Amino acid sequence: MIIKRISTGMLGSNCYIIGGRTEGIVIDPGVRINEIVDEINKLDLKIKYILLTHSHIDHILSVDKLRQTTGAKVGVHELDASALDNERLNSSQTFGLNYKFEPADILLKDGDIIELDGLEIEVIHTPGHTPGGICIKIDKCLFSGDTLFRMSIGRTDFGNGDSDDLLRSINGKLMKLDDSVIVYPGHGTMTTIGFERINNIYITG
Repeated sequence: MIIKRISTGMLGSNCYIIGGRTEGIVIDPGVRINEIVDEINKLDLKIKYILLTHSHIDHILSVDKLRQTTGAKVGVHELDASALDNERLNSSQTFGLNYKFEPADILLKDGDIIELDGLEIEVIHTPGHTPGGICIKIDKCLFSGDTLFRMSIGRTDFGNGDSDDLLRSINGKLMKLDDSVIVYPGHGTMTTIGFERINNIYITG
């Protein structure tokens, strides 16, 4: 499996390109479109899906342009779908941008599995940062969006966040994963479930 991180998004958000043999996905295209396309070309991948861990502007900035460029299908959890074309819910209004985005092609649900070029992509619904926040698990790798960071967790003060939901998502779902699972967050550097279980003050289980 190929994993390429681009960490130049709005507010330092991370975009990930995940590849199998010849096909791949992009997770959270919040960086400039040319940066994503350049890396896709270097990796020589056909992008089949663009998956959004949630619908905030710093994670979806280039989603429409990337879909047009690659022909990939966009997937977002069904509870975050309405935020794509709502400048308040996608937080672009906060930055004076007032952006609206096209509807997703696929509405994701907890437990969904996407098979792609030897990869099994599992959707884990982790509400809290947003109602439709998800983590994406591929083998021993977890792309956690703004749910879980290294020694921290996502904010819940953007209008539709819920701190109780977020803590339930992390402690009730993510902490059931094996310690060896590598966490690739939406901001900052990677960590592991085992490290967070010991060092993250928000972890209770």
